[in-house]
Amino acid sequence: MAALALAGGTLTACGANGGSAITLYNGQHPQLTQALVNAFEEQTGITVRVRTDDGIVLADEILQEGSSSPADVYLTENSPELMMLQGRGLLSPLPSSVLSQVPPADSSPVSRWVGVALRVGALAYDPARVTGSALPARVLDLAQPRWKGKVAVAPTDSDFVPLVGAVLATYGKAQALAWLQGLKANASVFQDDEAVVAAVNRGQAAVGLVNQYYWYRLRLEEGAAAMHSRLWLFPHRDVGSIENISGAAVLASSSHKTSARKFVDFLVSARAQRILADGDDFEYPARPGIDPNPALPALAKVNPAVINVVSLGDDLAAASLLQQAGLT
Repeated sequence: MAALALAGGTLTACGANGGSAITLYNGQHPQLTQALVNAFEEQTGITVRVRTDDGIVLADEILQEGSSSPADVYLTENSPELMMLQGRGLLSPLPSSVLSQVPPADSSPVSRWVGVALRVGALAYDPARVTGSALPARVLDLAQPRWKGKVAVAPTDSDFVPLVGAVLATYGKAQALAWLQGLKANASVFQDDEAVVAAVNRGQAAVGLVNQYYWYRLRLEEGAAAMHSRLWLFPHRDVGSIENISGAAVLASSSHKTSARKFVDFLVSARAQRILADGDDFEYPARPGIDPNPALPALAKVNPAVINVVSLGDDLAAASLLQQAGLT
């Protein structure tokens, strides 16, 4: 699993002193997590030590550490990592008071993790190279020969693996593998989604598979005048625009479960969800009734593909297909 993601990471002690302390394995964006941690520490006096890395890397570490893991809470960008740890019995049950704050479909079916944020798969494209009428109706279309040399992908980015899982769940193993093989023939490979959207924006690639928030973050960084790309959401709920769930869980091995559950409860609270919405992360709050960043279209208008978290799986089958296709 670790081979699918970037290495590295940091361990920091942050926030207020006093009260108990917990360790968070953080696979979410550091800026968003820091804002949430700061607010939680201010509210509770509980210190949160943060270890940040790619979500897949951290899930792999938890698997290796087992009952000796120093982590109390795991926060990650995509549900398959949570489903993998759930399947290994490494996550603690969450109370209904936590789970009831978000829709049941956005959390564990057996109460082991809760959804925190949502994002949607998309295609960044250069309108100087691809007209609106030529944009693909399905993500599978990008494996066709007419897209050769025009596509950018980041197959080792942890956000790409759930897309493979979605194609696998929808079309089966044979079609998913053929699609990946077509992408290998057609695409330029980049390190991560940030590099993909930047390549499309500078005209290096005609289109690139990303999650939508990367495009919005690039626009914030570069300014609207510097954006030469646009965002395409696949129509008719095609899995190219799948809704991905970022979630959090308490480790079964945690020695600080009460404090850890307080932190997870805080993540889905109205205060934390407004921090998410008001920030520059451009994800959708999982809690109903909290409007997203005003730059984003309403999620109901986007109408993304939704795949049950059980059907989407635990990344392992998708990772195997990526290896078979020679993309990792």
